[in-house]
Amino acid sequence: MFVYRSNFPNIRFVVLVVWITLLPVCAFAEENHHRFYFMEVGVQGGASYYVGELASHVFMSVGETYGAQLRYKIDPRWAIQLKGQRQRVINKEYNVDNSMWHVDVVGEYNFFQLGLDEYNIHMRSLTPYMFLGVGATVYEDSLIMKDFFKCVAVYLPVGIGLKWKIAERWQLQLAWQHNVYLWNGDGLEGSEAFDNLHEMNGINIMNNDVTSTLTVGVVFEFGHKERTCLLCDDMTNDYGI
Repeated sequence: MFVYRSNFPNIRFVVLVVWITLLPVCAFAEENHHRFYFMEVGVQGGASYYVGELASHVFMSVGETYGAQLRYKIDPRWAIQLKGQRQRVINKEYNVDNSMWHVDVVGEYNFFQLGLDEYNIHMRSLTPYMFLGVGATVYEDSLIMKDFFKCVAVYLPVGIGLKWKIAERWQLQLAWQHNVYLWNGDGLEGSEAFDNLHEMNGINIMNNDVTSTLTVGVVFEFGHKERTCLLCDDMTNDYGI
């Protein structure tokens, strides 16, 4: 009796050979992939300006600002940031030097995926980004004044920036932030004596002062997520080898 024998090897043998061949490739790719870190901590500093009763236009009253930030990255494009920052309202003519402490919670969106992964063509080491959130300001003079709630303001922080990933765990960030005050934002000078001093009330729809900051930050990434070779895992699960 004639028996037909296939010239093709057993399918399990083929899968085994392919799997063994790909193991070094997967290991090499795993070692050379830069890890994705989902947490960031950093510091920032720069210049700030204020527009209100003592400053009628931008850059008329410039002071310093500095602070710290903590960021949780949902993925290479989306993140949530918690930031604390100190800003000064200065006017030498009226002997005003009032400090404000800002606390922001914002959502961020990167225009490109930020990373150094040479195996992902979508990753970029440089990306612009934008952010929007909610924040609160406490005037430093509230420690002296009796009515604490007169020295607390609520605002919307909105801004744009640029992130540059200079190493696997390090970034440089440039950010411009504009604070749109929604409540109690017409007394950033810290004194009722300057309220509507130059009859500027009504220059914006909410009758509030304006603050903005331009900062440069240094950020360190931590809390990495391990990458896996999905091809190897799929082959192992499908064929049990």
